[in-house]
Amino acid sequence: MFTGSIVALITPMNKEGKICHSSLKKLIDYHVLSKTKAIVSIGTTGESATLSQEEHIKIVMLTLELANKRIPIIAGTGANATTEAISLTKRFENSGIAGCLTVTPYYNKPTQEGLYQHFKAISESTELPQILYNVPSRTGCDLLPSTISRLAEFKNIIGIKEATGDLSRINKIKKLVKNNFLLISGDDATALDFMQLGGHGVISVTANVAAKEMVEICSYALKGDFLQARIMNERLMPLHEALFIESNPIPIKWLAKEMGLIKNDTLRLPMTPILDSTRIQLKKALQNANIKNS
Repeated sequence: MFTGSIVALITPMNKEGKICHSSLKKLIDYHVLSKTKAIVSIGTTGESATLSQEEHIKIVMLTLELANKRIPIIAGTGANATTEAISLTKRFENSGIAGCLTVTPYYNKPTQEGLYQHFKAISESTELPQILYNVPSRTGCDLLPSTISRLAEFKNIIGIKEATGDLSRINKIKKLVKNNFLLISGDDATALDFMQLGGHGVISVTANVAAKEMVEICSYALKGDFLQARIMNERLMPLHEALFIESNPIPIKWLAKEMGLIKNDTLRLPMTPILDSTRIQLKKALQNANIKNS
């Protein structure tokens, strides 16, 4: 369940900024039908930073309920305070959650020892599988391979979502961890190259609107058929890139609305509505991708 195409799910909201249940159900059904391997609920793309902890928990539990065991749900449980990350993690024990995605503590800029102690404390507080999440461009800190190696010794720390875009990291990490430690890309544009170098899949933004295509690309790649995977991926490359012209999830929410997957592209401040220039580029990328969502 932790390999292949995993979607970093958007959080659909109505015009008042409240959670849109009907759109959330439609998204989940879409991913079940498309054979997406798992859903990450309330990660960066799910707007975790603008949700209260109460809302965070409520949406994850609602996603679990609507999924109804048809697709594994991974809960985003990261926080910049270790106690808060532990509190979130423990809230999902015995809930049916398949595992947790835990981002490095943002803003604090901890040392490597601080990062180690943070994730060690979370791991020791729960039996839930933990996937580390490294995205220095958003958090201001970088979880280095040597620290990942130390953390990989914990039984329930099973892998990492690497969103640095630095492909040289893969080999550095692989040399330091056991073969069953999962390496998951967090960058759609380089995900195929990541898998060709030994990665196991991607936690994808693009999959929100191109679920079947991302499943197929990952399937080909994990079978070693990189020729077919690359042909498909070249079609999606303009989309991978266009989805990050503005801060995620501004473009992906607008495109999901444009494609009829959600009712509104409502965002919470400080995220702002999409620019007209970005819409034009997204429409061109979507046309190039020739996505079929029927």
